[in-house]
Amino acid sequence: MTANRTLSFAALFGAVLALSACSPKTEEKTAAATASSESAAAADAGSIKLLNVSYDVARDFYKEYNPLFIQEYKAKHPGADISVQQSHGGSSKQALAVANGLQADVATMNQTSDIELLEKKGLVKSDWRTRLPDNAVPFTGTTVFLVRKGNPKQIRDWSDLAKDNLQIVLANPKTTGNGRYAFLGAFGYALKANNGDEAKAKEFTAKLLKNTPVFENGGRAATTTFTQRNIGDVLVTFENEANHVSRNLAPDQFEIVYPSYTILSESPVAVVDSVAEKKGSQAAAEEYLKYLWSEPAQALAAKLYLRPRNPEVLAKHKSEFPEMETFSPNQVFGSWDEIMKKYFADGGLFDQLAQKQ
Repeated sequence: MTANRTLSFAALFGAVLALSACSPKTEEKTAAATASSESAAAADAGSIKLLNVSYDVARDFYKEYNPLFIQEYKAKHPGADISVQQSHGGSSKQALAVANGLQADVATMNQTSDIELLEKKGLVKSDWRTRLPDNAVPFTGTTVFLVRKGNPKQIRDWSDLAKDNLQIVLANPKTTGNGRYAFLGAFGYALKANNGDEAKAKEFTAKLLKNTPVFENGGRAATTTFTQRNIGDVLVTFENEANHVSRNLAPDQFEIVYPSYTILSESPVAVVDSVAEKKGSQAAAEEYLKYLWSEPAQALAAKLYLRPRNPEVLAKHKSEFPEMETFSPNQVFGSWDEIMKKYFADGGLFDQLAQKQ
């Protein structure tokens, strides 16, 4: 009895020593290797289901992109059965949903701060920008105006949006990237027009907001209000959304007005590492995003009026993308962290100016 008990304790002590000898780095490598092998095994088993959580007006692009990717993926992985589900809404609402547990494999947003939120939550690894080309931004856009046929209110530039008796339709800057780019585009224009005079820029932007009685909960909701409910004189939205409406949804009913100076919008993408590793979909999720830089995907972006990063593809579609003077929000207003705190946090500049209506 005593000898057996002694052997038992010795074996237990040895096991404890063996476990304590494992360093955190060894455990991390083991976890990464396990996730990689699980992802490969899932691909071989042909059972991958990806969830792409994205912003509102990207639905048309990804609706066509997904079949392109699936075809390419199956060619590379014979026998694999992969599917992609989509979730769309206001960009920041979508990011919050992922932060609160929505099991997204990838996040494709229209504002860097939305990916940064997921990074801060530990859901996206800190190297997400360097894992893909162009700081993980496969295409860009800008903010323009959509007006009714004939432009009855003669809207030519941002300055016209402060006119009396004008009604603007806009997505909510508190919850959507579409609305934030619009607000920052107006404020940036006003700063330039007034030689950096912030007081005058605030006065102009407050007038613009006064002409916006309701802020819609997403870019597509704003489009619906303007085009189907026939409310408003001008829709301030992304270039690709304005083209989609004026050329595809309702040709000959609307016109696009390109401002003289407007904001550059970027659409960053990232794998939601914590989810993909757990599901074993990491490798497939990475392939899904990398394929955005392929020539077919870049051509699709141009077809749907998103400005591709591939210069050759962009050159082929030059006539569809007028040259514009744009500014980067980060160059004018600082980092997205600074922008969110100063302009869109509760009590920030947007709230202050909107209250002056």
